[in-house]
Amino acid sequence: MALEFEGNLVKVLSEVTGQGKNGAWVKQDFVLETEDQYPKKACFTAWGDKATDLKTFSLGEKLRVTFSVESREYNERWYTDLRAFKIDQMSGSSSAASSSAPTQSQGSSAPRPAPPVADLPSFSADDQDLPF
Repeated sequence: MALEFEGNLVKVLSEVTGQGKNGAWVKQDFVLETEDQYPKKACFTAWGDKATDLKTFSLGEKLRVTFSVESREYNERWYTDLRAFKIDQMSGSSSAASSSAPTQSQGSSAPRPAPPVADLPSFSADDQDLPF
């Protein structure tokens, strides 16, 4: 099952390397933050060539990550990874492009003005026509 997450690159953690029975491996964790009213952060893991591709992006860039959720048990505890298998730069990452292309966060951050209210009948304090 492939999931997608869009956000700004806020942190790239240090690269981790090792040697396994199939040869050398490399992984790197990175953190994205959404631009919602209440921003959320998520830490993803990039393995192999995706870890080297991660070096082409700079902090603050808007990225779209396609990932899978994987869990494993160790000593009766469960650990979950968000394993990124596709990392794309979003087209609206520059400030000039993002102002012309509407995003989900821009639509939700600024409230629209309320439509004009039709003339309502006026009520005085002496009205005792309450239904209860």
